[in-house]
Amino acid sequence: MDEIVSLTKRRGFIYPTSDIYGGLANGYDYGPLGVELLRNIKELWWKRFIRTRKDMVGLDSQIILHPKTWEASGHVGSFADAVVEDMVTHKRYRADHLVEDWIKAHDEFKEMIVEELNIEELSAFIQKQKIVSPEGNPVSETKQFDLLMKTHLGSLTGEKDTVYMRGETAQGIFSNFKNVLDSTRVKLPFGIGQIGKSFRNEITLGQYVFRTFEFEQGEIEYFFDPEKENWEELMKGWKDAMWSFVVNDLGIDEKNLRWRRHTDTERSHYSKDTYDLDYHFPFGWKELWGVAYRTDYDLKQQMKFSGVDLRYTDPYTQKKFIPYVIEPAVGINRLLFMTLCDAYHVEKNRTVLTIKPSIAPYSVAVFPLVSNKPELVTLAEKVFDSLSATIHTYWDDRGNIGKRYKYQDEMGTPYCVTIDYESLETHTVTVRERDTMEQSGVKIENLEELISKNTQ
Repeated sequence: MDEIVSLTKRRGFIYPTSDIYGGLANGYDYGPLGVELLRNIKELWWKRFIRTRKDMVGLDSQIILHPKTWEASGHVGSFADAVVEDMVTHKRYRADHLVEDWIKAHDEFKEMIVEELNIEELSAFIQKQKIVSPEGNPVSETKQFDLLMKTHLGSLTGEKDTVYMRGETAQGIFSNFKNVLDSTRVKLPFGIGQIGKSFRNEITLGQYVFRTFEFEQGEIEYFFDPEKENWEELMKGWKDAMWSFVVNDLGIDEKNLRWRRHTDTERSHYSKDTYDLDYHFPFGWKELWGVAYRTDYDLKQQMKFSGVDLRYTDPYTQKKFIPYVIEPAVGINRLLFMTLCDAYHVEKNRTVLTIKPSIAPYSVAVFPLVSNKPELVTLAEKVFDSLSATIHTYWDDRGNIGKRYKYQDEMGTPYCVTIDYESLETHTVTVRERDTMEQSGVKIENLEELISKNTQ
């Protein structure tokens, strides 16, 4: 974990936010490489789940919604984590995380499922086992910690309205359901998807970008008529699509993935069935992507609180009813973190990120053999210009070629192209492949086709 964190900062994937001021707990910024990787993952998600499906449309709702939205959804007053406080340092920790870490050192409890414990059971277990904070200090009784972030709208001197930073992107989909019906020609079954920022008052224990107070979600609400569609078949279809995206599109090793079904205690009150697609992160198996059968709870609640009819009218029978919903929801930042973890490899003479070429921050890097020979630099610049018109290309003319190769390996760049003295005579460049480190001569006129074929 420490090695991955070090590499991500050293190479410009992820920085601690406000680093010059000592950082901000649970906050991170995405650097030049990180923003490219994040963008590639988001664009691929959008392409697979929105743009190429005839039963899907997209949406981009506001971060700050009408506060009644969150009353209707049940987030106000009930969206909370169980936390404890170090009695000496007064730092707060999630109770379930303390218990999970304690269990790792006690084999007799290894079969225990922490997610099944409610706040009272967590508190009782911590007291019975005398579990202490990471600093070794006693902790307070377990209390509820509100995850929904509050802010205010209004004048500086007058009365201000309390609003909330959205805790999930889903509710903007439900509140826009009627607008989508009225403005498009969609008919059941169909889905609405969006990618956007969400915010939560998170208490974490060194899990890096896995859990932060600001993050991006990719959420889909797939609406259907429960009398015509079998929800279990729909659930299976979405599970298969999620698995395929992670394995085939992101290139993740299947051995690091598993499905886990929520227990009755863990499952949200509105859900009839929920599965998590878990990934084996450096700190253990954790949720990557969830899919839930939410029935008609959300639309019914928004209809109740708003007074607006959110029923769907069957165009053939004219029957009016509230559709049911299957919801696949993923943290985009977790997809990025998983991709970095899965791609991280240390070999004998190098560290390399074997990111799938189609989502790597850069597809190819172009090097003049040396930077003090104008004729080499000029030709290399021409090669760069021709490739960068269609392929994301990196320019590097610093240091020796060996160091440049190692730099690109840590960036995850699939191909490196070197322009040397022979290139001036034969118009042939040296192409080096990241994973095998094999080098071959390629004609400049064939270069774009080769790189595009293997990275798009």
